Amino acid sequence: MLSAVLIDDEPNAVGLLELRLSQHCPTIDVVASCTSSHKGLQAILDHRPDVVFLDIEMPQMNGFQLLEAVGGISFSLVFVTAYDKFALKAFRYSAVDYLLKPIDTQELIQAVSRVEKQQKTTSEQVAHLKQQLSAPAKVLPDKIALPYQNGVTFVDIKDVIYCESDDNYTKFHLTDGHSYLVTKSLREIQELFEERDFLRVHRQYLINLNHIKKFVRGEGNYLVMANQQTIPVSRGQKDRLLERFGWL
Repeated sequence: MLSAVLIDDEPNAVGLLELRLSQHCPTIDVVASCTSSHKGLQAILDHRPDVVFLDIEMPQMNGFQLLEAVGGISFSLVFVTAYDKFALKAFRYSAVDYLLKPIDTQELIQAVSRVEKQQKTTSEQVAHLKQQLSAPAKVLPDKIALPYQNGVTFVDIKDVIYCESDDNYTKFHLTDGHSYLVTKSLREIQELFEERDFLRVHRQYLINLNHIKKFVRGEGNYLVMANQQTIPVSRGQKDRLLERFGWL
């Protein structure tokens, strides 16, 4: 069982969340439901829960201020938010879990499943998220948080040479020679990078266009990347690639 504290200034919202957790998430034991940030802070300090479901926009002390008052995050964190679609990308770049209001039961079940499998949320992830949410609209972050087996690392997106599909996981290959296997599908990463210089050239590969060394034409079209790795280009994606780089 995972102990949980729920914090939301809307009594109906926190009550509904507790009800759905009891009905659909048997591994969650709600030890406190709080309708103010101050009560929520005390509940975290008293119970030291495994996971906290936290509203961001609350009077007197918002979710980020509450986390600063805790003095150190030692639990998994699921933000409950009404942010718009664009702002939600900030959560994904920071690898911080969230639930969108009104809460969908299936998304709640999936969030709990991720909590059971992943590492605890770090202060660095929360700081990165806060920075991105306060940035001007449409400003893309320079870094992405990559949760992997031993924790979470932040990498510069410009240093990602390509991403490789590995079933429901994705392996990031970086310019420094390191690679990280993260618990996200390649489709999820593709959607996250849709406004960047990345292109899905094959069902297994998403490449950074800035790290192409050359394109070799022929029956088996392929790219040579900055790390000398060869990446196949599917027939269906060759034209899209040529549109982006007419000089190839």
